[in-house]
Amino acid sequence: MNQEHIDFFISIVGKENVYSDKAHKIAYCYDATKERFEPDAVVFPRDEQDVSKVLKYCNEHKIVIVPRGAGSGFTGGALPSNGGIILSLERHMNKLLEIDMENMVGVVQPGLVNMQFQKAVEEVGLFYPPDPASEEYSTLGGNVSENAGGMRAAKYGITKDYVVALRAVLPNGDIIVAGKKTIKDVAGYNTAGILIASEGTLAVITQMTLKLIPKPKFKKTYMGIFPDVNKAMNAVFKSLAAGANPVAMEFLDALVIKALKEKFPQVDLPQDAGGILVGDVDGSSLADVNAQLETLKESFSQNGSIGFIIAKDEEESKKLWFARRNASPATAIYGTKKLNEDISVPRSKLPEALDGIYAIGKKYGFNVPCFGHAGDGNIHVNVMVKDKNNPKEMEDGHKAIKEIFQFVVDLEGTLSGEHGIGLSKAPFMNIAFTQAEINLFKNIKKAFDPNNILNPHKMGL
Repeated sequence: MNQEHIDFFISIVGKENVYSDKAHKIAYCYDATKERFEPDAVVFPRDEQDVSKVLKYCNEHKIVIVPRGAGSGFTGGALPSNGGIILSLERHMNKLLEIDMENMVGVVQPGLVNMQFQKAVEEVGLFYPPDPASEEYSTLGGNVSENAGGMRAAKYGITKDYVVALRAVLPNGDIIVAGKKTIKDVAGYNTAGILIASEGTLAVITQMTLKLIPKPKFKKTYMGIFPDVNKAMNAVFKSLAAGANPVAMEFLDALVIKALKEKFPQVDLPQDAGGILVGDVDGSSLADVNAQLETLKESFSQNGSIGFIIAKDEEESKKLWFARRNASPATAIYGTKKLNEDISVPRSKLPEALDGIYAIGKKYGFNVPCFGHAGDGNIHVNVMVKDKNNPKEMEDGHKAIKEIFQFVVDLEGTLSGEHGIGLSKAPFMNIAFTQAEINLFKNIKKAFDPNNILNPHKMGL
């Protein structure tokens, strides 16, 4: 990156929006993976036209561009692993442009934080369900680029289910519109569907139209307690098949429960709990909510539960949710390095999946505490390495992860339910996809980005 390039970016967005100093390079060199790759510069576009001009210039000069929101990803999707410029959308392109009450959609820029959008639409009686754990700081553009999930996915689905239309800039600077504000649209290819979960490798998303629904009037929190996690996992798919429709159905296994009791003594969990399911039920009437809870209670009981708790108020709800929300930090008692993955399997395969994951952990001598979104089959697997400075342990940890991926794919599962592929899972793409499928991905990438300037080598492309 020479000064001529820097000067051109300054001429587009202004000196106050271009940085090539060491401090900014360090600030934008990492994400939640803690891997570090310094960019050559950081550029803050002010609007879509800025994005277009920057991309066109970079395409002509073969300069790598990495789009970035909050940098909260777990797979290195926003890391400048090949240098180039970070195109940061957080500073200026972070506005809520419209809440269309008649058509029940919100129009937003990619840098708007998820939680800010949720609060804004709830103030007018509407609801945006996708709620990744990073909702307080992750951006909606990042959510779309990774197809983020969240705890409410069991009932309401994930980000892709709420994207009505997108505006985006192609690597050559062309501006495209993918989708319309209409409910139905079958004209042309589903370009928006291709851009969702593309991890910034195909285009830079500059605007999103997101579907909203009426805000539910009533909500209650429940917790089902089981003697072991296998019984809890059986209760998941059997309860849903019986007609239960919870907003969330999160699980904790015995290792997580043990860690929570040790790390957070104030957590009031039964001594004999070997598996826990916790979640919310909502509805338009209190009768509907109570009927849903009764269905869950009955189904849980038929599948071996030893207790069923319903929160009496918001304070009790927070207490029940405390254990789930602190599952991840609690697992630190098992090692100095956590190799965490977010595999997903068909819900009916959850018991078999956990049995196999524990067996692989035992084979290599690791504790593998698991928790996550049982209601949609998404398991957060945590291979706990006791000593991260021991090369043999780290090597075995990565071997265990690879075996877990292969095992999960053999169960008709997938490598990731919400974190994406990025850099960290790219080496495992050949486990989940045939060479013909990978070649198709590469051809799609080439069609959008023939010069390979936009977030290259992510997802193994």
